[in-house]
Amino acid sequence: MHAPNGLARAALRFRPSAFAGTFVALLMAAMIVSACGLLLATGITASVPPQRYAAAPVVAAADQSLHYTIGSGEDRDEESLPLPDRARLDDSLVAEAASAPGAATAIADLALPVRTAENGPVTAHNWASTTFTGTKPSSGTAPRPGEVVTTTGPVGERIVLDTPGGRREFRISGTAGGPGGNDIWLNDADARALSGHPGKVDAIAVLPRPGTSTATLAAQVKQALGGRAQVRTGDDRSTVEDSGIAQTKEVLTGLGGSFGGVAAMVAVFTAAGTVALSVGQRRREYALLRAIGATPRQIRRTIATEALLVAPLAGALGCLPGVALATWWFGQLRDKGAIPPTVDLAVTPLPLLVAVAATVLTALCAGAAAARRPSKIKPGQALAESAAERLRPGWIRTALGAGALAGGCACAGLAASETGEDAANAALGVVMLFMVAVALLGPLLARACAAVLGLPLRAAGAAGSLAAANTRTNARRLASAITPIVLAMAFSSVLVFLHTSEERAIEDQQRAGITANHVVTDPAGLPSDAVARAAATPGVETAVGLTRTSVLVPNGGSGQTPHEASAQGVTGTGADLAEVQDPGVRAGTLTALGPGAAAIDASLAAAAHVRPGDRLPLLLPDGTKAAPKVVATYDRGLGLAQVTLSQADLSAHLTAPGPTVLLTRASPAAAAGLAALGHVTDAAGYATAQSTDREVNAWANAVMAAVLGGFAAVAAVNTLVMTVLDRRRELGTLRLIGTTRRQVLGMIRWEALLVVAAGVVIGSAIALATLVPMANGLTGRAPYVPPLLYGSFAGGVLILALAATSLPARAALR
Repeated sequence: MHAPNGLARAALRFRPSAFAGTFVALLMAAMIVSACGLLLATGITASVPPQRYAAAPVVAAADQSLHYTIGSGEDRDEESLPLPDRARLDDSLVAEAASAPGAATAIADLALPVRTAENGPVTAHNWASTTFTGTKPSSGTAPRPGEVVTTTGPVGERIVLDTPGGRREFRISGTAGGPGGNDIWLNDADARALSGHPGKVDAIAVLPRPGTSTATLAAQVKQALGGRAQVRTGDDRSTVEDSGIAQTKEVLTGLGGSFGGVAAMVAVFTAAGTVALSVGQRRREYALLRAIGATPRQIRRTIATEALLVAPLAGALGCLPGVALATWWFGQLRDKGAIPPTVDLAVTPLPLLVAVAATVLTALCAGAAAARRPSKIKPGQALAESAAERLRPGWIRTALGAGALAGGCACAGLAASETGEDAANAALGVVMLFMVAVALLGPLLARACAAVLGLPLRAAGAAGSLAAANTRTNARRLASAITPIVLAMAFSSVLVFLHTSEERAIEDQQRAGITANHVVTDPAGLPSDAVARAAATPGVETAVGLTRTSVLVPNGGSGQTPHEASAQGVTGTGADLAEVQDPGVRAGTLTALGPGAAAIDASLAAAAHVRPGDRLPLLLPDGTKAAPKVVATYDRGLGLAQVTLSQADLSAHLTAPGPTVLLTRASPAAAAGLAALGHVTDAAGYATAQSTDREVNAWANAVMAAVLGGFAAVAAVNTLVMTVLDRRRELGTLRLIGTTRRQVLGMIRWEALLVVAAGVVIGSAIALATLVPMANGLTGRAPYVPPLLYGSFAGGVLILALAATSLPARAALR
């Protein structure tokens, strides 16, 4: 008899079709793992050389994250959450940074979003920043109070700028910068006064004395500032000048880590099932080997060698489409503005090596688990079990499956009893636990499905009766085909229908909540005096400006994660807001809204354990602590804003404090006058425009559903093809005893229909158990499942299953 490695090579040589399905599954798993790994690695290592601070080796800036602690004792963990807007430093720290022994000078850096009548939105800087940027006047002089330097000129001309501090007229004192630039430089005193953040600076650039190294200067500045600022050097300086780098890290780390972890687990899980199926299909061969004297160790070594012959090649080849998938995914994120163009995908060897290693380890572990019984049972018993499927499942597998099922039910009950994000977070474990239960209890579930669905099959003639008998006596084979279909339906439905549910709720709340008959918007931002100009427009009864932003709100209880809540700053009174917006007030009144007060969404109030009259601790967009008094709670926070504040409380904490939306109650004739401020539409048109802004989230969910659902669909097709091709002898026997070709193909089609029905029903049930608490927690209503979209999912699975069974069956019957 051949040695174990010789047996493996012989099996691969003479029965390559038995390993083709395993090879495809492992290749797909490597593709998913490598793609997500590359995105995660890029998110961890993403950096770009600084441009604005290239000549400033040390830069001090405020921490742009909220740091908090969860857990206690050994489970204590430090977490962070990005601030919605830029946090700034006290102006007094400039002198303290300059006092560092190795510092030649320290320069405050300020950037102001301004608007000009001719060029639209531009960025203005304080003139002192040219010390480290190297900008020199090409004509004229440096700006004095009331003067500016521009890139175009001409010198001596007057220019009006709309700044965070209001509209001001300046004289152009000079020009600077290269051709095509669009920057403006203000005198330092003017920049501080008009920035909208009195006593604050964006960053501090520190230049060294001759002979002082960057590391030495950074340590000295850090000591001088005493922990009141973060000191950046090297490529870390780019995160100060461009917050998009930090956001890119967050997006890619979340995508490659959180989703990648789930996707990788699903991929490995499915590949392991395919390996186990491949080993199980050859139980007759292993039984014969045991009968002629092969030892259990030789059987195990043979299966391990087969895995080592197939898995490394499959893993290495799978990395190629994995790199292509990561490149496409990364490019799409860049095109949609989620990643700045300065960041490139990092194709490094480590994620690819991890993907190959995971593929090999998956094949070895799955093969070892599948070989456990064929290698240890007695030869006579092995031959008996090779002729007919063993009906009784293993007690360890059954116990683990029952535990996963109980855990899924417990998580579903917990999610149903919670509200807000707590419900959504609890529901995340539901789908995974139920999927594990389906995999472990697959034969029992398959036998139950065959018993229930087999009853109507018996009425479909000889083909239906054969299909019912086959599925009832081959539950393990049926389970191996059902599991990937359940995966495809469950994950795709959760990802897609969660978005449709949230989108439907947002649109409904926006259409019901905006009672203004004219909505004015401008992608570049509205003028700072837009509300006053709108109020003065003939035909306008009420004009209210809204500034969209976010705040950080702690959840109630100890050790819970604070979360970001959408917010709107109101320019106008609470009574005026009630004229143009109906948030569905549940308690309190909007007329009490003013400085120091807030109206909040009812679900947010429940999560924070506050009600009208209480104080709500929160962090304003730049991280400043505040505790406004809650004067009202309302129901339409998802579509409007979860927190409503007076703009007076927000202005000093926003980079661009001007209104982003203008709501008016006016006559139809007023639309022409309002058009001078921006784009005028009605409430329905505004809701549609907001829906367009959420297309990136919709696209991201669709891609994730396509990756997971597509992989599971391919795995399902792969499994079905493997099971049909393994039945050549059975199909040939049916033909020999008089079954017609039409009856055999009919039997195969009925079996495929039963598999699809079972997979769709179980997958839909898991998705529903997950979606109901998630949708209720996020939207306060039942999930919205578009019938045509759901039908396309089920129809697509049916078409794939019929094709994956009928085509190989026809080939086997030739």
